[in-house]
Amino acid sequence: MHYLNISFSHKNSTMEIREKLSYPDDEHLHACLSKLNESEAISESILISTCNRMEIFCSCSDIVAATQHIFEKLTARAGISMEELEGRADIFDDSSAIHHLFSVASSLDSMVVGETQIAGQLKDAFRFSYDKGHCGQKLARAMHNAFKCAAQVRNATDISSKPVSIASVAVAKLKSVLESVEGKKALVIGIGEMSEITAKHLVSNGADVYIMNRTKETAFVLAAECGAKVLDFDQLSKVVNEFEILFTATSAPGAIITDEIIKSCDFDRYWFDLALPRDINYHKGERINLYQIDDLRTIVDENKGLREDEARKAHTIVGRATVAFFEWLDTLNIEPMIKDIYSKAYEAAKIESDRVIKNKYIPKEYEQEIRKMSEQVIKRFLHDMTSKMRSVSQDSKSDMITGAMQFLIKNEKQELPDKYKCEHALNVAQKGSK
Repeated sequence: MHYLNISFSHKNSTMEIREKLSYPDDEHLHACLSKLNESEAISESILISTCNRMEIFCSCSDIVAATQHIFEKLTARAGISMEELEGRADIFDDSSAIHHLFSVASSLDSMVVGETQIAGQLKDAFRFSYDKGHCGQKLARAMHNAFKCAAQVRNATDISSKPVSIASVAVAKLKSVLESVEGKKALVIGIGEMSEITAKHLVSNGADVYIMNRTKETAFVLAAECGAKVLDFDQLSKVVNEFEILFTATSAPGAIITDEIIKSCDFDRYWFDLALPRDINYHKGERINLYQIDDLRTIVDENKGLREDEARKAHTIVGRATVAFFEWLDTLNIEPMIKDIYSKAYEAAKIESDRVIKNKYIPKEYEQEIRKMSEQVIKRFLHDMTSKMRSVSQDSKSDMITGAMQFLIKNEKQELPDKYKCEHALNVAQKGSK
């Protein structure tokens, strides 16, 4: 079994490429994961699609065949040549794939190092794949340890001491070009995490904020949380030109603001498109200053410089966690454990045989027969148990079983593990059983 990760991110791909590779809704995401797992080389898959990255993380039996299959599906989906995709993608396998996953979860691979959104996005991607049956034990093991590593990074460094996100960077950019946002009308379209962060920042700085979303009820919820007002989404074309400040971060499959609805105004406008695919398709020169995700790199680079020391500490933690993960995987091999069980049982049988012969309970000339009988009893007793251990070695509960057996047969002190799978997988399974 191998781990494989194919990554397209802000580091290796333009916004146009990432846009074509994005999966804006669950239906397309489910279809893609189904097609990926059609390959005989791939057993489990997770796909994460955000404004800054599209990554496929899978468990496979053949890295070359799995990689080829993934690129074929992406080429068919995005209409981008395989040569270009292969030239842009970062491809990680086995230890490098786990190291990359841990780095992503710890926000070390993010455009804004230390941002807090990526861990939640990764958890959502895993939960979706697990719930739809596209991944199971193998990737759950890796994801559990990725979240564990991310927690260690947060606790041991100050990299996330001042939570930063693309949304907060966008607001910082706005404040750098305007003397003040106090009293200015601002429209926030969408109700996701980026929209929430943006709206709260704007309200706290005195802006007159309006929330707009296709589902008006959810817009009211966000508006109540941050002290904003609500506009009907179907009023977008009528009101969009009234706002000097606009932030949009929806999951729409295509642009919601286009040249057709943009009109001339006698004031400068500052619009931020934080969506991928992009929400704004604009080509006119109507005094609009349009900022997109990749336009925020200057502030992002400054953020990286301030956090370099903490990032180095975090990378050390990620490296150690990667090594520890593979050491732990080695302990889950069932055959050495069965061999250890038999070895300890035979040793106990020999000690007892020696004792009864030494005390002359049985004549010494029967020594070989006694030992042979003891070993046969042990084999008969352990046969059913070890057969069941082998049969569940690929089962979802095998990690817990092997952990319990390790606790029982090891001489050194160690804690009895309560779970070895990702806690989020357990939560999904528990919900499904109710």
